[in-house]
Formats: sequence, C-alpha cells, structure tokens
Amino acid sequence: MIDLTIIWAFIIAFAVSAYVVMDGFDLGIGILFPRFKVGRERDMAMNSIAPVWDGNETWLVMGGGGLLAAFPLAYAIVLPALYAPLIAMLLGLVFRGVAFEFRWRDPAHRHFWDVSFCAGSIIAALSQGIVLGALLQGIAVEGRAYAGGWWDWLTPFSLATGASVVVGYALLGASWLIWKTDGPLHEQARRMARPLLLGLLLAIALVSAWTPFLEAQYYRRWFEWPGVLAAAQMPLMVTVVAIFTWRAIGKGRDWLPFLLALALFGLTMIGLGISIWPDVVPGAVTIWEAAAPERSQVFMLIGAGILIPIILAYTVWAYWVFRGKIDEAGYH
Repeated sequence: MIDLTIIWAFIIAFAVSAYVVMDGFDLGIGILFPRFKVGRERDMAMNSIAPVWDGNETWLVMGGGGLLAAFPLAYAIVLPALYAPLIAMLLGLVFRGVAFEFRWRDPAHRHFWDVSFCAGSIIAALSQGIVLGALLQGIAVEGRAYAGGWWDWLTPFSLATGASVVVGYALLGASWLIWKTDGPLHEQARRMARPLLLGLLLAIALVSAWTPFLEAQYYRRWFEWPGVLAAAQMPLMVTVVAIFTWRAIGKGRDWLPFLLALALFGLTMIGLGISIWPDVVPGAVTIWEAAAPERSQVFMLIGAGILIPIILAYTVWAYWVFRGKIDEAGYH
C-alpha cells in the first residue's frame, strides 16, 4: 500500500532542497557583493542571476505551503516557535528583491540599494540557518501546541548553523560566478572560493560534532549499530567531494566547482535526513502524527503532480536559455 504521508514528506524535502540549490547561489552573490568593485563587477554579478533569481523562490513558497497543507500540526507548532527568524527571513528577502529592482531604476541612490541587497541577503541566509538550528535543537511541545517562549530559538547552536548557511551560500555564489563570468570578476570569485570552502568544511565539522549531543535519537542514529555503518560513510564522502572541489576551483571546467559545491550541500541535507527521520518536529512529532487526512493528501497530490512538472519545465528552460557566460552586454 502506498503511504501518502511519506510521499508528501519527500515532496516537501524536495521543494526545500530545490530552494537551497537554486536560491542559495544568488543569496551568496548578495553576501559577497561588497567584495566586488562598484560598476562593472557588481553589474555583471547581478546580471548573472537576473533571469532566474525570482523564479528560484517558487520552491520556498511550495515548501511552506506544502507544510501547511500536508502537515498542518507541524505548521501550527513550528511557526509560533520560529516567528522571529521567519519574519526576519521574509523581510530580508523583501528588501533584497526591492533593492535588486531599484538599483537600476534609481541610480542616484545606488549605494543605498547595494547595501540593502547585501544586508537582505545576509539576513535571509542567517535566518534560514537559525531556523534549521532551532528545529534540530528541539521545540518544546505540550499536547498539540508549542509550549516554549519567544526567544527559545536563539542559542549558540542556532547561531552556529546560521553562520554556516551564510558561509555555504557565499561559496555557492562564488562558484556560480566562476561558471558564469570571465575577466577580473571571474578571478576574484576563484580567489574567494577556496577560503569559503575551508570555512564551510569547518562549519560542517562543528555542526556535525555538535548535533548528536542535542537529542538522544541523533546519537543513536550516528553512533549505534547498525546505523553507524551508513553514518560513517558521510565524513568520507564529504572529504572526497571537498578535495575535488578544491582542485576544481584552481583549474578545470568552470561549471565543476558549482556542481561540487552543490554536492556538498546535498551530503549535508542527507545527513540532516538521517538525524531527524521520521520526525517533522524533531523529538516531538512524527510525519504520521502531523499529517493531514488521507483525502486531503490525495487531492493535493493531484495538484502537485500537475504543477511540479510545469515548474521544473520552465525552470530548466530558463537555465538553458541563459546557459552561457555573462558580460556587460548580457548573456552570450
């Protein structure tokens, strides 16, 4: 028998992963923006993401909407616990989007819009990492409601995961520019990418060493038999991918550093799945306890079956059309 709850869990996980993959690099460019020279370099960096940045956030809407529709109990618990970082994330995305458009239309205040673009990107990335950390460290639940306080999300661990996401997105942004640009901006991106890779590896090591001691189930998943057999392969795979990424940044095909940086993110998301499965609120609520009625899941699955292929199709088409490198005149 098909378990619709598991299907919906994977749909939401896919939507969140797609958002991280597709919006991470353009947030990363915003994070790195002050490192680019005013004028040609900043214009090229923004032009490289102009055709795709807005559509990338479709997956964030789908992930949040899917959580509300498919797992309403989880939505009702998680939102009150994380109102502050989620509101900060949305405001960051709003400021960033407004700045993206207005820096071209209001050149007299371009410096202000550049600062807004950078600040919005950092706030959005930091908030997303804090949300992840707050979920991993656990949310106080009594019965079917959030039982904690307004500031429970703010801990050293959540700040560490927030900083880790900022560094990771910056690496994605630098590797995207290696792929999509030439000239001084391309070389600047190569120079930034290796320190960012080292920073991300340190962040992965810190968070990975910290996580098993947050919840007993995390420790069992990673260190007890037989789960340790699979878990032990993760550090090895991260190390191998990191070595290839380091080498690719120095030379080789320009698209390879970006692909390998995405692979690092993919491995961290697999590690996250190993830790929390099958909970949707770690340590408190499983996906089956939080799931909507079966008829609702079937109805939504029909819509998702139609819309997801359409979204994927126009996304692939957009990236295919703008597949070349960027210069002052645009893509070529």
